[in-house]
Amino acid sequence: MKVHHLDCCTMCPVGGRWLNESRHMVAHCLLLETERSGLVLVDTGIGLPDAADPVGRLGRMFATTVRPGTDPARTAIRQVEALGFRPEDVRHIIPTHLDLDHVGGLGDFPDATVHVHAAELDAATHPRLSERQRYRAAQWAHGPRWQTFESTGEPWFDFAAVRDLPGLDETILVVPLPGHTRGHVAIAVEDRPGHWLLHCGDAYFHEHTVDPTRPPIGPALRAFEQLMAVDREKVRQNHDRLRALATYQGDEVDVFCAHDPEELARAQAASAAVS
Repeated sequence: MKVHHLDCCTMCPVGGRWLNESRHMVAHCLLLETERSGLVLVDTGIGLPDAADPVGRLGRMFATTVRPGTDPARTAIRQVEALGFRPEDVRHIIPTHLDLDHVGGLGDFPDATVHVHAAELDAATHPRLSERQRYRAAQWAHGPRWQTFESTGEPWFDFAAVRDLPGLDETILVVPLPGHTRGHVAIAVEDRPGHWLLHCGDAYFHEHTVDPTRPPIGPALRAFEQLMAVDREKVRQNHDRLRALATYQGDEVDVFCAHDPEELARAQAASAAVS
């Protein structure tokens, strides 16, 4: 399976020096060239309408404090086209969750089936008061082809209820990791025999969480991670399990999150070396 590591929205939040050494965040998405499922996107970043009207689509608070980049060339659809594919070649999208910076590009691929945890779709379409700012109904107003799934499946390393998805290669698995949101998942991809990539979405925000040898997480990012969690205890448990996975099975699984620029740079370098 060929894997493309894309940044589908560079973000330069206010107070960036309190986030990480790079002072910015990315929207790390995967474009998978599969054997039988066509192109598959894991997350989409922001879409063309978001880039054209960030305040109207993403909300004034997000647009002015997180400060997402608005270059349309960085959107998933434009990067797919730059690689020589057509938008309709993207047949499946698997969001880690439905936060506004992860699914803005859904409408740019209206023919794709969108695989989402049932609890996450319920959270986004029937948000609690505390969840209303994180989900933007305009991003799925086109009526996506939702395909929901539950937390059922088999063990995978130290994780339970891991499963593949209908219509997708068996080398793509979803790993339930609720905590950041009600139906948050990680996506495991077997990029070569016996070796996996684990896209953890927002299960953590900074590489230090899974690799204590890396520079520490900034206080602003740590506070933001806690603020956005719907269940902080589950987030803590996820951190522990992912750190153990990266520590003890690091030769079998590359672990990375959605927003760390250093992890993205290493993944892109590793992908280029394989190619």
